Order: sequence, then structure tokens, then C-alpha cells
Amino acid sequence: MRRALSGLTTRGRSFVAAGATAIVCAFVLGERDLLRAGMLVLVLPLLSTLAVSRTRYRLACARRLEPVRLPVGHEARVDLRLENVSRLPSGLLMVEDQVPHTLGGRARFVLDRLESNGSRELGYRVRSDRRGRYRVGPLVVRLADPFGMVEMVRSFSMADTLTVTPLIVPLPPGRPAGAWAGGGDSLAHAVATAGEDDVTPREYRHGDDLRRVHWRSTARRGELMVRREEQQLQSSGTLFLDTRRAAHVGDGPLSSFEQAVSVVASVGVHLGQAGMGLRLVTDAGERLPRTTDAQGAAEGLLLDVLATVRHSSERSLTRGMAALRGPNGEGDGLVVAAFGALTAEEARTVAAARRGTGTFVAVLVDGDEDVDTGTDPAATARLLGSAGWRVVRLRTAAELAGAWSAAAEASEDPARTFRMTDGA
Repeated sequence: MRRALSGLTTRGRSFVAAGATAIVCAFVLGERDLLRAGMLVLVLPLLSTLAVSRTRYRLACARRLEPVRLPVGHEARVDLRLENVSRLPSGLLMVEDQVPHTLGGRARFVLDRLESNGSRELGYRVRSDRRGRYRVGPLVVRLADPFGMVEMVRSFSMADTLTVTPLIVPLPPGRPAGAWAGGGDSLAHAVATAGEDDVTPREYRHGDDLRRVHWRSTARRGELMVRREEQQLQSSGTLFLDTRRAAHVGDGPLSSFEQAVSVVASVGVHLGQAGMGLRLVTDAGERLPRTTDAQGAAEGLLLDVLATVRHSSERSLTRGMAALRGPNGEGDGLVVAAFGALTAEEARTVAAARRGTGTFVAVLVDGDEDVDTGTDPAATARLLGSAGWRVVRLRTAAELAGAWSAAAEASEDPARTFRMTDGA
């Protein structure tokens, strides 16, 4: 009863105040009719409170979020199923699902009556223009009396998470050469021409191709042995994202930082679908180690990290370049790095990070040309190109598709710079 009294609405409290005032005035003035009216006005919200407080009902809620991960600017569908599992029908129900304002605000519904063991299907859509991870729910149910005097609030504990990923730009087939871990395309040739004595065999497993049986080891061990040479052909690469606040200009979805995040996400999804194992490195160090999970799981992990990545407080690229080179001091077969504005010193640091025979692609996001960053993108591109980087300059991630095709085809001239404009 105490909880129900605390749920009196503005109308209910007004009736209580008016009834109490009328009763006091009736005693002062000696007016019995005023006393009767005051009693009626006071009793009505109290009876409503008693009725609502004695209501015994149990509700079950189920929510389905489809999809749970989507790019910015796309819509997700939220389906709710509310079921009355008690023996008594419910009264007026006001249902509200807690949704962040970024996704469109709260979703509200009114149900006149929910019969015993009955259910209602509710649905709405959410959309966000900002990447991130958002909490959808919990569902809040408000039970009100027919006169609107009392409102009781009950909340479910269940909530779901919607991940809004960066915008993914579809890229054309192909990738820059040098994607094989450990030394470019020459590794595939070296393994293909290796003799049987150079192969390390292992035990046969169900499903292995019988053409890979190593007969010499099988005769020596007395059990089937197969070659593991194909394990050396694991295609891998590294994605690098410059998250330093000082390196980027602008705010919101059109800022150079958001465009760089979209570039890394697009390249990561494209290469992941081609079967490459990828790791993610930022200026603060390694963010996502290379995973051997299934293609969909690896892609999901990458997008989850990129959905929540924020500006860093790093002043230099020293830590990031050290992590880019890896524990052996040499980069992976394929490295794709997205940078903001680079000073001359920072450009030299990036240029020195290219080692080995792998392919290194630098994507320079110029951002708004009207903003003076105090750097010279053209000079940065020339410096990186002379160090062996393939350089791509663009303003938005939408220009990446054309630049990617050019970078993939230019295997004979790695120092060439690809400049994409809105009219390209």
C-alpha cells in the first residue's frame, strides 16, 4: 500500500489535496454537503490505490534484436513479446523500452488489457549515425487504474546490446601483393618447391587429404603421417589505426578520425573474407591479436573493437610502430595503415617501420582541406613512397574502393601515390 501511495499521479495527488481541503473547510464552516463531497474526492484515489496495490499479476518478457551488429546509418528491428502468466487479467499497461537517445529515444506502447495467459507482440526500429555499443532495455511496465490516479512501475532486468560498427565500404576483388606471412609471395614458391625431407609430418586426422600422406614417415612410425607444409601458407597481415587526437581534424561522422576508422574496418572485412588472419594495432600498441577463429567470428571481433575505439592521448607513434613490427622486428606480409596528419618527424618514423619483403600500404586521410594542420600531405606521401610504402591519399572512406583497385594493381611501382578526389 505504501508503494502504491508513492505511485500517485499528479491527478491523484490533486484529488487527495482537494478532498482533504474540502473536509477541513466543511468542519470549519459546518457544511455537511461539503464534507460529503470532500470525502468522495478523497476516497476515489485511495480506492484506486487499494485496487492497484492488490493486483496480483506476473508478466514475462522476451526481446529479439535483429541484427545485433550493424553499420552506422542502418536500422535494426527490436521485437518484444509480453506475456501474462498469472490467472488474472491485467489492467491498463503502459510499456516503455529504455533506448538511448542516439538510437531514437524510448519506445512506448499502451495495452488496454492483457488477458490471463495472453500475450502481445510489440516491435519498433532503432537507428544510429554514430558507432558504439548501446544498451537496449530493460523493459519498464507501468500499471495504471482506469481513472489515472495511480501508476505503479515495475522493471525487468533483461537488456540487450546493439553494436553499431563503422561504415563498411565494399572493396573490389583483389589485394596488394605480399600478403603471405614471413616474406611475400616468394614463400608460397619456396614451400611448393621444398623436398619431402624438409617437411615436418604429423599424425593423420580424420578428414585429412590422403594425397598429403607422408609415406616415408608412415613406414618408419607404423601409423599414417601427413605433411604439415600447408600450415606455412597461412596468409596474415596487420591493420594499423592512428587514433591520436592531434593527428585528426573535425568532429562527428565526417571527421578524419571517423573516416580512418571506416577505412580500417572496410579493409579488415575485405581481407578477412579473403581468408587472411589479421591483427589490429594502434598508436597505443596492439589492440587485437591475430585470431585463428572462423571467418565470421574474427570479423566480428575486429568490428567490435573498432565500434568502440576512441581518440588516444598518445603524442607520438613510437609505441605503435614498435607493435607494428612485431616481436621479430619485421612486419607481417601485408600491412595496411590509416593515418591522419603526419609531421615530417612522424613521417620519418613511419617510413623507418617498413622492413622485410612485405607490402606496406599507407592510407593518408587528409580530412577537410580548409583546415590548416601545419603539415604537408604531399611531402609525407613522397617520403613514405621513397621508403617503399604504397601511399593512398583520400578525404573520405567512400573513395577507398577506387584507391584500393589502383594499389592492388600497382605491383611494379610501390612508390606511386594514389590521390583520390570527389570527382574520381
